[in-house]
Amino acid sequence: MADISRFRRERAKQLRSKTTEAEQALWRALKRIPVYGSHFRRQVPIGPYVADFACLKARLLIELDGGQHSQDDIIAKDEARTRWLEQEGYRVIRFWNAELTENMNGVLDTIYAALYGSPQSEALALPTPPRPDGRPSPSRGG
Repeated sequence: MADISRFRRERAKQLRSKTTEAEQALWRALKRIPVYGSHFRRQVPIGPYVADFACLKARLLIELDGGQHSQDDIIAKDEARTRWLEQEGYRVIRFWNAELTENMNGVLDTIYAALYGSPQSEALALPTPPRPDGRPSPSRGG
C-alpha cells in the first residue's frame, strides 16, 4: 500500500511540474475566490485518481478537460472516475479548457456557487462536510 501511495504522490508531483496553460490560468484565477479556513490544491491524489484541483475541506474537485475527453473511451473513464469520487463524498465539477479562455468569470462563478450555494452568497468559513460512510479521506491513505 505504501508503494501505491508513493506512486500517486510522485505522479501528482510530475503533473504539477507539467501543467497545461488552462491549468495555469485556473490556478491563478482560483486565488480570486475567498476560501476561508481552507484552500485549493492542485494535482491531488485521491484514491486511485489524481484530481486537477481540490478544496478538500469542501470536498469539491475541479477537473479540466481538453479535446481528448470527447472521445467515447475517455468519456466512459471520466464517468467511472466521477462516480467513484462521488461515492467517496466528493462533488466533481468539470470544465472544458475552452471555457476558461472564453468565460473565466463564469467558471469562477460556478466554482464559488459550488462552495457557497450561489454566486451571490456571502463567503463564510467552510464547514467540513461528513463523508457518507464516516471513513477517513482516501487522500490521507484511508
